[in-house]
Amino acid sequence: MAAEGSLQAALQVAQALETIVSGCVGPEGRQVLCTKPTGGVLLSRDGGRLLAALHLEHPLARVMVACVSSHLRKTGDGAKTFMIFLCHLLRGLHAATDKEKDSLISKHSHTHGRHWKTCCRWKFISQALLTFQTQVLDRVVDECLSRHFLSVFSSSTKGRRLCRSSFQLLLEAYFGGRVGRNNHSFISQLMCDYFFQCMACESGCEEVSELVDDCFVELNIGVTGLPVSDSRIVAGLVLHRDFSVYCPADGDIRIAFVTETIQPLFSTSGSEFILNSEAQFQTSQFWIMERTKAIMKSLQSQNVKLLLSSVKQPDLVIYYAGLNGISVVECLSSEEISLIQRIIGLSPFVLPQASSQYEISSAALVKFCKPLILRSKRYVHLGLISTCSFIPHCMVLCAPVQGLVEQHEGALHGAFKMLRQLFKDLDLSYTTQTSGQNYTSSPLTYKSRESNQLPEIVSGSIQRPPQGTVEKNEGELAKTHTYLKVHSNLVVPSVGSETCISCSTPKVTPADTHQTDETRRCLSANKTRIIDDRDSFIESDPTTESTEENTRVEASYENLSITKMAGKGSMLPVRCKPLEMGASQSYCFSSIPAGCVLPVGGNFEILLHYYLLNYVKKCQQSEATMVGMIIANALLGIPKILYKSKKGNQSFPQVYVRALHALQTNQPMGSSQTGLESVSGKYQLLTSVLQCLAKILTIDLVISIKRQPQEIYDQESEEEL
Repeated sequence: MAAEGSLQAALQVAQALETIVSGCVGPEGRQVLCTKPTGGVLLSRDGGRLLAALHLEHPLARVMVACVSSHLRKTGDGAKTFMIFLCHLLRGLHAATDKEKDSLISKHSHTHGRHWKTCCRWKFISQALLTFQTQVLDRVVDECLSRHFLSVFSSSTKGRRLCRSSFQLLLEAYFGGRVGRNNHSFISQLMCDYFFQCMACESGCEEVSELVDDCFVELNIGVTGLPVSDSRIVAGLVLHRDFSVYCPADGDIRIAFVTETIQPLFSTSGSEFILNSEAQFQTSQFWIMERTKAIMKSLQSQNVKLLLSSVKQPDLVIYYAGLNGISVVECLSSEEISLIQRIIGLSPFVLPQASSQYEISSAALVKFCKPLILRSKRYVHLGLISTCSFIPHCMVLCAPVQGLVEQHEGALHGAFKMLRQLFKDLDLSYTTQTSGQNYTSSPLTYKSRESNQLPEIVSGSIQRPPQGTVEKNEGELAKTHTYLKVHSNLVVPSVGSETCISCSTPKVTPADTHQTDETRRCLSANKTRIIDDRDSFIESDPTTESTEENTRVEASYENLSITKMAGKGSMLPVRCKPLEMGASQSYCFSSIPAGCVLPVGGNFEILLHYYLLNYVKKCQQSEATMVGMIIANALLGIPKILYKSKKGNQSFPQVYVRALHALQTNQPMGSSQTGLESVSGKYQLLTSVLQCLAKILTIDLVISIKRQPQEIYDQESEEEL
């Protein structure tokens, strides 16, 4: 298959995969029933599980599913959106290039030359996609989309305090597209309770999400034959094995951990042990028995009541452990050992080779040690005393059949991957042209990782504080502000301590008005309304050409003092990078702050679509214009599917028109759906799709092999060798 037909083939494959997952999108999505060659069935609405269950033969289909799987392993979210967005990108690219498919190719050129030029064209478009991502997309997100961000962190405290109600809205929206309608509310509430019970401190959300993501298999237990409502949270750590010997003990229990057999061996590796008689053998056996007995007696004298072992211990060790009242758990996996070490910081006990002293330098305490029986299976239940921000708890996931247990486990694990990315700052970097461009660089702002200024809900609408207010007094809001009017090619040499640089922000109005008081506090930073002074980059009408000159400001002040947002917000350091006249490029570094979210219902896609259209109208480069238009139009594919079943005022055309009108007139932007979604997850999804598309466009030739090639063996016989 030549490159000229690769785009058409990729579009056909993507459309087939999109048809499978598009019906599962959103809270009203349906479940898909897949039959396996083994006779088993899969009933799910999880896009990742559905795509992984497919038996694909087309190489491009395998490439796409591999890209989806790679994205899910990192972010845990977005399999269905990935395929929908990729399919719409391919449609837009096919439509854009089909009109001029012969513009770069001479009709009288030879076949090889025509093929070579076609390959070069696709590689050129592939490179243009990646360039657009690094030079334009990061910038649009940082300078335009960031003004709409909300946060799951509360603004009432200086540190990162997770707001429970906002967190619950985030989880409900996540599980709404992956778990059946009968169970998604229960599962989201179960995870919300689990997460808050595992946090030892308010600022430990990032460490908890990382640990649970890394050790998710060890922290959950699946039980079949019970209803989903029997799922529960168990305090402590549950090991997926039974005691080799169990001795009940009261109070705090001291534990030791070994990675080798306690019973001495006849010889060590690399040495030889020679026995000349049966008496010598019996003497050696007696010495081994006495040494093992002494070791276990020494452990008992040091109040060790539990012995954890990563290897199988001999029967002699188990026997003397029972005599000395020591419980033994053996054959622990490397993952279980790593988890225990991360929780309590326990290092292995090393047995001395020649000394008779067996002092344990590393031991830890547990609150309890007892067996746990779930259905007919026995487990080890330990009450570990944590030394980190994670308080050990385990989830017992119940379901009538194993398949449903696996679906809930996959959804919960994906949620922790999503949270892991949400609680980290996502770095953005881009280059901007400083001369000869209508769209020049904005000041370089370094955002604080410790404080996020959040919108405020006032009379049902979300208000934002001005980004860059400098207060004269930290205790009181400055009564007098001087607002900086922005004009073409204006350079501000300095900013006084009482100057307020106002920046308008479109406001978001949640349709759901029954939010709790805690949610209102969490989505509120202060009681100050902003001045509606539009940024000139956001034009009043994205469908008409702009006649205004560039009005971005490059402030040339260095070492600006720490600014403080109006109200109760915390301090934000602000720096502006001056640019020299005649410089060709400016390198800007920023980030999507941890905890940033947006309302669900296609808000991210519609907002980015709107700002990309504004960029395209000001862009002077033809390839960037084409790529920007294709991406902007493809973004609308997701909200179109979300509102496909809606009628009247809730249909997509009505929602889209209202959203554009709100953005153009700086009015509150409504949302008919409740819930929140991660901004960093959405952005990473967008970049993953662009990279996948760039990979597809670089394929020059696909060779179909009907069967595996036969291996050729040497005809020489073993006797000849």
